[in-house]
Amino acid sequence: MKKIKLLSISFMVSLSAFAQVPEVPATSQSITDKIHERFTKEGLKVYLSKDSSTWLKATAVLQAQARYDWNDPGSAVNGYAQSKTADAGIRRMRFQLYGYVTKHVFVYTQFGLNNFNYLAPRKQDAFFHDAVAEYKVWEDKKWLSFGAGLTSMGGPLRYSAPAVGSIMMADAPIYQQTTADQNDQFGRKMGVYMKGQVGKFDYRVGVAKPFSMATAVPTAGSASATSVDTTIAMNSKFAPTPPNLQYQGYFKWHFFDVESNDLAYNTGTYLGKKRMLTLGAGFQYQQAAMRYWNSTAIPIPAVPTAAQNAQYLSYQSLEIVGVDLFYDSYLNKEKGNAISAYVAWSYANYGHDYLRYNGVMNMNTSTSNSNVNSKAFGNAFPMMGTGNTEFAQLGYKFKNDLLKKHGTLQPYIGAQVNQYQALAYNSMVMVDMGFNWLISGYNKISLNYQSRPVYQEDTKTIDYTQINSARRGMLYLQYQISF
Repeated sequence: MKKIKLLSISFMVSLSAFAQVPEVPATSQSITDKIHERFTKEGLKVYLSKDSSTWLKATAVLQAQARYDWNDPGSAVNGYAQSKTADAGIRRMRFQLYGYVTKHVFVYTQFGLNNFNYLAPRKQDAFFHDAVAEYKVWEDKKWLSFGAGLTSMGGPLRYSAPAVGSIMMADAPIYQQTTADQNDQFGRKMGVYMKGQVGKFDYRVGVAKPFSMATAVPTAGSASATSVDTTIAMNSKFAPTPPNLQYQGYFKWHFFDVESNDLAYNTGTYLGKKRMLTLGAGFQYQQAAMRYWNSTAIPIPAVPTAAQNAQYLSYQSLEIVGVDLFYDSYLNKEKGNAISAYVAWSYANYGHDYLRYNGVMNMNTSTSNSNVNSKAFGNAFPMMGTGNTEFAQLGYKFKNDLLKKHGTLQPYIGAQVNQYQALAYNSMVMVDMGFNWLISGYNKISLNYQSRPVYQEDTKTIDYTQINSARRGMLYLQYQISF
């Protein structure tokens, strides 16, 4: 075992030959033991200077799922009706490499894939989620940094950029990633930003160039159809015109401990390690991002004339504001039991009657039922739209050794409540509940049940009504490995 240990240390040192290991004083503990301790205590992290001020760190997250869904009415897979579906998939697989390469220069990259199940294109390509270079103005202060690249740095809410390896529930509140795969790449855009922390005040503001609608990603099971519908309709949709710049920001105040702002991503729960209370507010704005046909008297022609476009085609700005409160604190620091709570409110203006159905890693491809919304199939529900959204989640982590050497448990519940214009401002309620088996840190197994409503579409008025209070559910088990 001693030989294996020495070989592993030698291998780690050879991988980081460019790094300078900090000097250690001569003690009864061997130099190799000191080096081994330095590398293993902080994971895959190497220091580039003797004073530890410059470093690089590598991390990885894998979320594998097994699911059973009671599908929305009329759901089908490639034309074959499916009332229930079971599948397995990879929700996320991510690799990160980041750090300070000088005392002023920070770099961050993230590579991986999302939503890989039996309907996804085979040999689906992984891609870069983030690629950012950042300059910190003051060496020993976090007052101001400038950054540029492919990033989700901005607003309007805390989980517009969630640290997915640390989220409390089995998945993040996806609605907060407000334009996910519409004019961005899983929430990321090319842009510039500035951020900083002054005492307990934290801020980030950015300007991004949204992706062109012509570069939208293929839908599952199709090599040609795009996931963004830009056809002209009486309900608002993303406009295919050259996109204007998008402006966004998020500001928060720390009442107790102060979070790190090195990364764009916000922690979901600290598992009893910190005492956090933050109040945040943010915004997102893009001029003329949306369009719709503003006349019911004139049917939409297949190819509108220039005069018709000028008279009946209206453009609207994307406007979103939000506020949220995050509380995550130990009850007994030694035992590790803790409370985690989060509440958020936002108002989104995506334009007239905008409503987006979204089914995460959907298990179906279409609906054959003409009495329901053509977007409502599989596990989809109206996740985003013009109107108000309230979200809340609450969890309790038991003491660290509840299951002895097998870890502990963390039950939770969360709900998203919407009052959308397209739903006549009636409340849409989606509920998640379950628990995490916290095996070690963020390595966990989660069991989650989601309950969602089912709506019928009136194609004449573009309004939706819930079908006899009908609901559908999805049960899934997720195994997360994080280091």
